[in-house]
Amino acid sequence: MPITKSKTKSKASVSQKSVRKVPQALNSKHSLVRFKGCSHFRQRIACSILSGKSIRIDDIRSSPINVGDDGDDIKIGLIDFEASFLRLIDKITNGTKIEINESGTSLYMKPGFIMNGKLEHDCGCTRGVGWYLEGILPLAFFGKKPLSLTLNGITNDNIGLSADSVKAVALPLLKKFGIGEEGNLDFKVTRRGSPPKGGGSIELLCPIVKRLKPIDLTDAGLVKRIRGNAVCTKVSPQIANRTAESSKGVLNKLIPDVWVHTDHSGGISGGLSPGFSCCLVAESTTGVLLSAEFAASEGSIPEDLGIMCSHMLLEEISNGGCVDSSYQSMAMLLMVLCPEDVSRLRIGKLTNYSIAFLRHIREFFGVTFKIKPDYETSTVLVSCLGIGYKNISRSAT
Repeated sequence: MPITKSKTKSKASVSQKSVRKVPQALNSKHSLVRFKGCSHFRQRIACSILSGKSIRIDDIRSSPINVGDDGDDIKIGLIDFEASFLRLIDKITNGTKIEINESGTSLYMKPGFIMNGKLEHDCGCTRGVGWYLEGILPLAFFGKKPLSLTLNGITNDNIGLSADSVKAVALPLLKKFGIGEEGNLDFKVTRRGSPPKGGGSIELLCPIVKRLKPIDLTDAGLVKRIRGNAVCTKVSPQIANRTAESSKGVLNKLIPDVWVHTDHSGGISGGLSPGFSCCLVAESTTGVLLSAEFAASEGSIPEDLGIMCSHMLLEEISNGGCVDSSYQSMAMLLMVLCPEDVSRLRIGKLTNYSIAFLRHIREFFGVTFKIKPDYETSTVLVSCLGIGYKNISRSAT
């Protein structure tokens, strides 16, 4: 009897110890995050890969919707650009498991590891390359190898970030977190592409890092100069000149140091469709960059486009902050991934996109931001404690 009791007790103790050793993240209740609807699609995919948590998205356009101009193009479930983004994620990562039902209204994804390498992807003509880069950039520097990515498609549109904005604002923002400090972060526009047919191409070279650096961006400073780029493809070069002159006419009332470069692309380098756009960047005395961009639609006039883009930039400057509204979510995600130290960022008005992204950060990473309004400057000071995210794919040196 004593021997039997001791054996039973030892088995029970072993089983209890084994249960205690099971990580909480491996529990299905904690490793699977559920969503409904098609909104914030890139946010959920990127956070899933970085956090290692599987996601399930149901009711993706479960009701038919019209996405065509004539009302004949009826879609249910995932649309072509969302499926294309999933294919790009599958190229960048290894071991990612993606399951989609027959109607495309339900998606399950189990994330794998970020591998990177030399890749090329066709983005199609529904979304521009900036729309894809916005979801890829937070992942690119946590891979096993540096990323050399070529994206083909539309380079300038009104839906996502333009190639000019990514080069002028996104790359300097990444450098503030310690990415590409050695000069191996590069972005090139090899061909311009305007909607609807696109035909453009960009090349992104992104290094890998072991960990990020916490930031303290609270001093917005004063605007000291404004630079811009007026782009036109397969139209007269005078279109870009008229856009630049109209934008300078508005901005010179604010500051004398304004320069808008004109970029005319024709032939093969101009893509497959005619079009024109404008991107403006304001730089402050503390190195803060605020941007605004606008692309032409059917019937647009160059003078009106330049004035509209200038007004959008002035609105960003009026809102204040150290990042503009287009890069709030990217900056806050990088703050979460920083080492276990406090990062602070001053922003203008919180956009609805950023508010939804804060909820996603809390669900995936368990991080809650401290939001403190500053009534003197009409800005918002956001801060958080980083989770100490490390690049486990990078080999130890």
